[in-house]
Amino acid sequence: MAKTTPKKKETVKETAKDTKKKSLVIVESPAKAKTIKKILGDSYEIKASVGHIRDLPTKKLGVDLKNNFEPEYEVMEKKQKVVDELSASARNSYEVFLAPDPDREGEAIAWHMSHLLSGTCKNIYRIEFNEITKTAIQDAVKNPRPIDMNRVNAQQTRRILDRLVGYKISPILWKNVGKGLSAGRVQSVAVRIICDREKEIEAFVPQEYWKISADLSKLKSSAFFNAELTKFEDKKIEVNNAEDAAKAVSVLEAESTQYVIDKVTNRQTQRKPQPPFITSTLQREGSSKLGYSVKRTMQLAQNLYEGIELGASGHVGLITYMRTDSTRISDEAKDAAKEYIVNHYGEKYYPKEARVYAKKGKNVQDAHEAIRPTYIEKTPESVRQYLSSEQYRLYKLIWSRFIASQMESANVSTVAVEIGADKYTLRASSSKLTFDGFLIVYDDREENEKDSVIPDLEKGDKLKLKKVNSSQHFTQPPPRYSEATLVKTLEELGVGRPSTYAPTIATIQDRGYVIKEDKSLVPTPLGKTVNELLVQHFPDVVSSDFTANMENHLDEIETDKADWKGILGNFYEPFEVVLKKAQKEIQKVEILTEHECPECGKPMALKTSRFGSQFLGCSGYPECKSTKPLSKDMKPLPDDQPSDEICEKCGSGMLIKQGPYGEYLGCSNQECKYKKKIIKKTGVNCPQEGCDGELLERKSRYGKVFYGCSKYPACNFALWNEPNGQKCPECGSMLVNKYLKRGNKVACSKKECTFEKPME
Repeated sequence: MAKTTPKKKETVKETAKDTKKKSLVIVESPAKAKTIKKILGDSYEIKASVGHIRDLPTKKLGVDLKNNFEPEYEVMEKKQKVVDELSASARNSYEVFLAPDPDREGEAIAWHMSHLLSGTCKNIYRIEFNEITKTAIQDAVKNPRPIDMNRVNAQQTRRILDRLVGYKISPILWKNVGKGLSAGRVQSVAVRIICDREKEIEAFVPQEYWKISADLSKLKSSAFFNAELTKFEDKKIEVNNAEDAAKAVSVLEAESTQYVIDKVTNRQTQRKPQPPFITSTLQREGSSKLGYSVKRTMQLAQNLYEGIELGASGHVGLITYMRTDSTRISDEAKDAAKEYIVNHYGEKYYPKEARVYAKKGKNVQDAHEAIRPTYIEKTPESVRQYLSSEQYRLYKLIWSRFIASQMESANVSTVAVEIGADKYTLRASSSKLTFDGFLIVYDDREENEKDSVIPDLEKGDKLKLKKVNSSQHFTQPPPRYSEATLVKTLEELGVGRPSTYAPTIATIQDRGYVIKEDKSLVPTPLGKTVNELLVQHFPDVVSSDFTANMENHLDEIETDKADWKGILGNFYEPFEVVLKKAQKEIQKVEILTEHECPECGKPMALKTSRFGSQFLGCSGYPECKSTKPLSKDMKPLPDDQPSDEICEKCGSGMLIKQGPYGEYLGCSNQECKYKKKIIKKTGVNCPQEGCDGELLERKSRYGKVFYGCSKYPACNFALWNEPNGQKCPECGSMLVNKYLKRGNKVACSKKECTFEKPME
């Protein structure tokens, strides 16, 4: 492999003034090219490679196992025209600046470019920048550097590892499970994590428990508050059956039982802001707050980084590089944040000293700043007219989180009381925000964390009882992973890197190993089968420890502490032994379903065609060749699932399809382009007097789910929380379900009513 080492820039500075040729800057995307062109002006030509231009071949391994893992690279299909254009531009340029993204992948792209362009121009340099601003771009051009071969080798090692795993294991899956399947060093670990959680859920045995509380007030007050039973004879109590619950209730309801304040605790606490976003936290908040998939969040962030057309201002990059694991920010950004906070909110909203966030985790590379706005003064509202609704919401999230990260803490006053009732103790607490601090910009509290009030109480005060509440519950299994929680788990385990989370989650869904069901990631029968095979025969490959250790080795290669070919050798030698054993031992697997063959009655099995599509085929093949499309309840793939609806235009069946803005219905007839929105019914009648409509699940213009009447606009009744069809026992209004991090609740939809109870 050619190792291009650019010359020092000083020689260029001495002679550049004498040439009439332009300087060529090559970036990855056309959008970024527009933004940089505006900054550098007419003396520079800006071209885009549109990502990678050279890679390992698609139809063979492309790694010489007998020659120390030497890779064989070739110009990618459909990229020869791009290479020819770049070569022509380089040939007519005095100097070439290679400016792909500032990470390992970008370094490798720059190296491949330099290899292909080395014969066209003598002066080829690498530049990088964390933000697309005038200062950053001009500084990068003034300070080019050689290509960092340690970074390149770290990326090559990852690419070759993934190729070895994929190209060696996948054929075994094709032979014994189905065509079109694949294994991967990171994707297979992600599938295992999801499958392991599903096993926990399936093995879970619910345990009964009871919650008991009392509605109490001061003797001469009508304002009641709720206190929960916590102790019996000063020891923590667990009520695990109806008999024990009845005993406790009978004592608490007895006329002889007095409720007396035993203890009052007042506490002042501070709530500190969270650090600015890194890739994983942005993906998680994008999912939990905005409802975006990890893939969509990264697509939108890429748009904001590369640049948006802002009217007279032209193409402007709005955020810094969005693939980072560092919470570090520049002094310039800190100063800009301070000035903005003091000017717009006042000095009391800025801390005595600028906030510095420490590194978390031993694998943090800290190569780039945190994700932040490039220009503080470009507030979300000031650029809103130029952004799509999705871009605006994500930009607002990033901008607000960064500003909040530099602000003063919020002050919270908390009071907790313990109430004696015979031998039982009940506890109640409330909190009040005494200074909002950073929460004025970025309020990340759950609804149940907002201000709650209990009256002023002192030790010895007597209370009166309104009623005792008793409800049966059962422990719940661990929740399935969402995209957000899977990212968090992968990050905690050290599996993958910021740039790999989104493509990994997309791949395991595209392969049909996992589907998304009510925002949860659920393994399909296919995913479970493939996972079991890999766990049994390739335990190291699907081990999170192995994958995390390999990430550490890649870091060592990047810092010149390990030889990349040595790392590959240490991996491949034992892997080859396991591979040969698996090729002999693994037998053909059929994924049987509960469906019977309409021809012979045998179970139908999940099959994969040679083109990768899936269908049901008789397990009695080849004697019986009966096949049929996948039934809806199989759900082996995330897209194009059958629905119960018929196309209004041609009468064909409608399919549930996945679009950029979520699911929609599309006609199964390829010649018919009819499509329509999916309207989810709740089965709950509209409570508005005189209205016979039904509440439907809808989305606001900003993507937030709400529940509105089917008779809209004649009836404009709407709720933000899910209606459950029941009436409030206190005021008669509709009850809604609230899904909160600290426990799900049923509450009254009427703001003035305080009724709520734990969800059973």
